[in-house]
Amino acid sequence: MGIKSFQGARKQQQNSTLDAPFKVSDYMTRNLITFKPEQSVEEVIESLINNRISGGPVVNDKNELVGIISEGDCLKQISDSRYYNMPMEQDTVEKRMIKHVETIDGNMNVFDAAKKFLDSKIRRFPIVENGKLVGQISQKDILKAAIKLKGQNWK
Repeated sequence: MGIKSFQGARKQQQNSTLDAPFKVSDYMTRNLITFKPEQSVEEVIESLINNRISGGPVVNDKNELVGIISEGDCLKQISDSRYYNMPMEQDTVEKRMIKHVETIDGNMNVFDAAKKFLDSKIRRFPIVENGKLVGQISQKDILKAAIKLKGQNWK
């Protein structure tokens, strides 16, 4: 008696990967909450809480990226102000933000971006084009992209 296969007929795979969006720019957030260097850290804390975000880019008047500020940066401000008994409103975003910001190319493949997230332990990467901030990609955006693309052939 021969061996029967219970796999069934194989489906023909469509070559749909060519028109599937794989670029960071297809999944980045474009409508960002941004901060100004001259803003108070207290304003940033209120904005982070009200908008349910964990940080955001800092831009100048020309929409050029000059830094990034996060919950952790704000926590440092709170801790320092209590330790040194200094009023919180004296510190500005410029004093607390991270000035050397690593960016990511909007044309990068989302899977390469996922690897970059894993290697760097950073939660968000700004995307800059021609010196101007155009968007931001977060780890959550990469997860959303993976869910949308999970039916694709990821070769």
